[in-house]
Amino acid sequence: MISVLLDSSVELFNMDIIKMDDFLELILRFIFNFVVTFVIVRRIYYPRTHRRDFFFTFVLISSVVFLMCFLLESVKLQLGFALGLFAVFGIIRYRTTTIPIKEMTYLFIVIGISVINALANKKISYAELVFANAAVLVLSFFVERLKTLEPESFAIVMYEKIELVTPGKKKELISDLENKLGVKISRIEISNVDYIRDTAKIHVYFLKSQQKWAKDEEIDFRITTDE
Repeated sequence: MISVLLDSSVELFNMDIIKMDDFLELILRFIFNFVVTFVIVRRIYYPRTHRRDFFFTFVLISSVVFLMCFLLESVKLQLGFALGLFAVFGIIRYRTTTIPIKEMTYLFIVIGISVINALANKKISYAELVFANAAVLVLSFFVERLKTLEPESFAIVMYEKIELVTPGKKKELISDLENKLGVKISRIEISNVDYIRDTAKIHVYFLKSQQKWAKDEEIDFRITTDE
């Protein structure tokens, strides 16, 4: 009885109303893809950035890309069509604001995972499909949590004590900058020295985890100034 229901289909205007086997496969794959995407975005990406706008974007784009690829698989565009989606989203986006490279990477991840889950055919076993998704999850989690890759914040400072901008007074220079900015500095780069105006342009880099105020999780302090 169940096999008869799964194999049955009803047509309306030369289009099937429902194909039970295909419909069930769509539901199961969609749930699987959504769970993987949700874990990547909510449990790996969001706790580090708290960007709700990108959370919304990643989840919705992943779902739409999956449905497009799954339902249009018979068109036989497959890989070229799938990769073209990423280029289209990269162009559209979103031309008003430049998307950060990290968010662009996560965007590529959720699109890639959705394409894999949607276009996997009979030549690919479920074990291979699960392994591919698990590999992306583990790698994303590992790289995101890798302490040695903690992103640096930076400030661009126009410094007026030109007498400290010398190789022999680096410690004094860093100490003075730390007092002015109130941060523990990890490194500095002197990009320009103007001896006429007695000023120096200094890039000051620091890690959030090394700051005293970083113990308060509600504070998200970052000094970033575009040149």
